[in-house]
Amino acid sequence: MSAGTGAGGALAGRVALVVGAASGIGAAIAEAYAAEGAAVVAADRDGEALVRSAEGVASTVTLDVADEASVTTAVGRVLAEHGRIDVLVNSAGVLDESPLAEMSLAQWRRTVDVDLTGVFLTCRAVLPSMLAAGGGRIISIASQLGIKGGVGLTHYSAAKAGVIGLTKALAREVAPAGVLVNAIAPGPVETPMVAGISEDWKRAKRAELPLGRFGTPAEIAPTAVLLASDPGGNLYVGQVLGPNSGDVMP
Repeated sequence: MSAGTGAGGALAGRVALVVGAASGIGAAIAEAYAAEGAAVVAADRDGEALVRSAEGVASTVTLDVADEASVTTAVGRVLAEHGRIDVLVNSAGVLDESPLAEMSLAQWRRTVDVDLTGVFLTCRAVLPSMLAAGGGRIISIASQLGIKGGVGLTHYSAAKAGVIGLTKALAREVAPAGVLVNAIAPGPVETPMVAGISEDWKRAKRAELPLGRFGTPAEIAPTAVLLASDPGGNLYVGQVLGPNSGDVMP
């Protein structure tokens, strides 16, 4: 696999670790970063899907964001191979649908473990190297449901609200050291993850959106490029950018 073809792009010379890169938004971000000249390390729990989606990236690594040892080992491998991580993208996630009154504790814990604790674990693993280098970018994929909530998605909404809170708090901690931490809160996006939600839910959600349609991963990736770029992303600190079809208008 070769590095990105856009050697003179907005991210030329950067090493980017994109977690959750096997499909959906993460795959689109990995592709966009590679096109902008970054050396992209694509990471995911699904190693086979990762290989299929990894064209153009510099390397791949398998990791489970809900497993502390897996995250620590994977980040260590990336640092050993590339020497640094300039950009971390947290895009791994799970999504299923259940009324709270019928939700099992296991279902709740799985969602929070992957969608929130996984962000904590990857940030904690990567931050020391960024702080030592005097800079870096961390971009986490939240959701507009973390702002407004969603029927049948209390576990997901709570986890994504946690990602937003983590982003703001961490941004205040590390911005003085040159590490800029931000989030992207997309609206519904046509991804394999959203494909598992009921058609009734999706039909009702489309009717709510001013645009009347869900987004695509390729429409989210440019926001991640902006936040990682210099000078484009230089003044974003603790921000939550919302490519969400008009679902939330802060």
